[in-house]
Amino acid sequence: MTSRLRRRIGQGRVMTLVALMCLGLSACGVTVSQTPATPPAPGSPQAQAQLAAANFRQVVNTVEPVAEAECKARTRGANCDFKIVVDPDTRAPANAFQTLDKSGRPVIVFTLALIADVQNRDELAFVLSHEAAHHILGHLQRQARNAQAGALILGGLVAAAGAPPEQVAAAADQGAFVGARSYSKTFELEADALGTIIAFRAGYDPERGAAYFDRLPDPGDQFLGTHPPNAQRSRVVRETMERLTR
Repeated sequence: MTSRLRRRIGQGRVMTLVALMCLGLSACGVTVSQTPATPPAPGSPQAQAQLAAANFRQVVNTVEPVAEAECKARTRGANCDFKIVVDPDTRAPANAFQTLDKSGRPVIVFTLALIADVQNRDELAFVLSHEAAHHILGHLQRQARNAQAGALILGGLVAAAGAPPEQVAAAADQGAFVGARSYSKTFELEADALGTIIAFRAGYDPERGAAYFDRLPDPGDQFLGTHPPNAQRSRVVRETMERLTR
């Protein structure tokens, strides 16, 4: 889920957040100075960074076991040992995404800008649950298959027309691009629905968490866009909650 917010965060605040995140997550890979013994002034960048760090640790500790349980219940033979890391790049925009490491272990990456941008634990929990849902639903693998199919179809059509190799390669690339995006909006809505279930079972309010969408520029319904309209995503969350709370 790529955040389309472009609001920048003060450099000093981000660097403080880097240090605080890495107190609890060694994956940041930076050297951390000792936290001052004197509590920071309320409302200061240091206090806000401490709160963001504490919220992140709390959300990870409560959502991760629920996500892993859902993964084991809904999949067969999948790696459900989530690894949640923070990207220490202070220039990276607000973003969170799911990927796999070399061993096939699911990895969920948060940028510091996103951790600083969310307004409450519900929003953070929903983002984490949404990304975990992408793995549980096999979206990376399904996207790769769609891209491969698109490349074979369009590249094959151009080759059959007698085009030179460079045009066939370009057509295959375009086909892979179209194929990869063909169901991306559907994948996002599927992850919203399952993410709602995970966040709810972890003790959070998914509807309050999905309010994060309201602060993002609406992508509308663009052709080959990667994300559905914000209103559609909010509706999926609301309808899923109605089923959960009947």
